[in-house]
Amino acid sequence: MTGPNPSEKYPIPGNTSLQFIKNTVTMTNIIAGDYSYYDSANGGSFEDQVLYNYELFGTKLIIGKFCSIAPETRFMMDGGNHRMDGSTYPFNIFGRGWEAFTPTLEEIKLKGDTVIGNDVWIGSRATIMPGVHVGDGAIIAAEAVVVKDVEPYTIVGGNPAKVIRQRFAPEVIQELLDIQWWDYDIEVINQFIGAIVSGDIETMRKMKQYG
Repeated sequence: MTGPNPSEKYPIPGNTSLQFIKNTVTMTNIIAGDYSYYDSANGGSFEDQVLYNYELFGTKLIIGKFCSIAPETRFMMDGGNHRMDGSTYPFNIFGRGWEAFTPTLEEIKLKGDTVIGNDVWIGSRATIMPGVHVGDGAIIAAEAVVVKDVEPYTIVGGNPAKVIRQRFAPEVIQELLDIQWWDYDIEVINQFIGAIVSGDIETMRKMKQYG
C-alpha cells in the first residue's frame, strides 16, 4: 500500500476535477499541506475560489494536511474589504483622480491570515470569511458562512455558521490533538489507516512509538 503521490496535481487517474491544492496553486500566499484536495466538479481551479486575493496585502490562506474541500467552496480574502469609517464606496478603483482616495491597509482593517487546520472537511458552497481559523478535524456544513473561528473537531453550519455539535468527547478530542496523526510519515499513516478512519483511539495511541 502506497497511496497517491502527494506531488501529483490530479491524484485520481482520468479525473482532472479533484486536485491536490498545493500542486495547482500559483500564488505565493496560498499554502497547503500534503494530500489536501479541492474537488471542483467542473474542472475549475482552486485559486478561482479564493476571492479578492492580492498578495501585496500580505495576508495568507494556509491549509493543513489531509483536508477535503468540496465544490464551490469560497474563501474571501482581505482584498474585498472596504473602508467603514465613512462611505463604503471604493471611489479609488475607478481612477480619473479618485485614486487619490485609496485607503491605507490600516483604514480597511485587515483581518489577517485565514487558517484551515488538518483533516478538515468543508462542504459544498461553504464560504470562509477573512481571518477565520478553523481547527483540526472540524467539519463545515454545505453552504455555511463561517464568520468566526471554529474549534477543533467541531461541526458548524448555517449563515452565520453556528456550532451544531462536538464530534467527540472533550478527552477524545484532546488525545487526537496530541497524536496529530497527519504529521507522521506516510508509511506510518498507511499502517494505521484503519484506526484513523474509524476513530480507534486505542490503536492510534500506538503511533506515538514512531514519533
